[in-house]
Amino acid sequence: MQDRIVLVTGASSGIGRAAAELLLRSGYTVYAAARRMDKLRELEPLGAKILFLDVADEASAGNAVEAVLRAEGRIDVLVNNAGYGAHGAIEDVPMAEARRQFEVNLFGLARLTQLVLPAMRRRGCGRIINISSIAGKITTPLGGWYHASKHALEAYSDALRLETGQFGIKVVLIEPGPVKTEWDNTALVNLDKYSGSGVYGPLVRRLTGRFRAGYRAGAPGPEVVAAVILRALRSRCPSARYAVSFHAKAILFIKWLLPDRLLDAAINFLLK
Repeated sequence: MQDRIVLVTGASSGIGRAAAELLLRSGYTVYAAARRMDKLRELEPLGAKILFLDVADEASAGNAVEAVLRAEGRIDVLVNNAGYGAHGAIEDVPMAEARRQFEVNLFGLARLTQLVLPAMRRRGCGRIINISSIAGKITTPLGGWYHASKHALEAYSDALRLETGQFGIKVVLIEPGPVKTEWDNTALVNLDKYSGSGVYGPLVRRLTGRFRAGYRAGAPGPEVVAAVILRALRSRCPSARYAVSFHAKAILFIKWLLPDRLLDAAINFLLK
């Protein structure tokens, strides 16, 4: 396990950075990829090899994968972590932004996966770790496009797992709940940008207040998710899905327990 070659996307901050740091400490060879090279350089003293990568740009994706294959001859693990939240009312978010949400959260991820699969298949082994979210299982208002991209990632990963298992490739979904990262700031900026004024403005203010209060109260750091990623890599037979942490599991249990009408009522009540 110690000499595995891992490519981590979105490694400049949050879950991706925490995963890169933990894997480096655990003896893996880590290629940390993101757009913010200044942030990535902070990982170099730990032994990371850094790459510029814009997952929404096909040429950038091709260059990154080619660089790793040229240097190492293989990629054993792809951690698809890059993503963001284009929050705002479905009515307000421009279609160009909605399409970009899917380009980053789904299509860019899918293209990277296509690029690494041939080498994995030839070797008869490999792991694809897709960082999803409980937002792929449960939906709240003002995040429709983000939720839709994560719902799609769930189905995509299930199909990929069924298709590639015959070649010794294992596909794992990580489904974090609330985690303390920069993600919330980006999502809330977008939310205010697109729907902070107008008919959805009051709902935006209520959701923002609830989100900040709930998010900051007891949410774990990204290191908790990184530990689960490492666990999925070390496991001989990893689960198809890992919900992280207890809070996420509790939310998914409530989703499973309540019929849609009651769940809608509960969400609306919390946002009053």
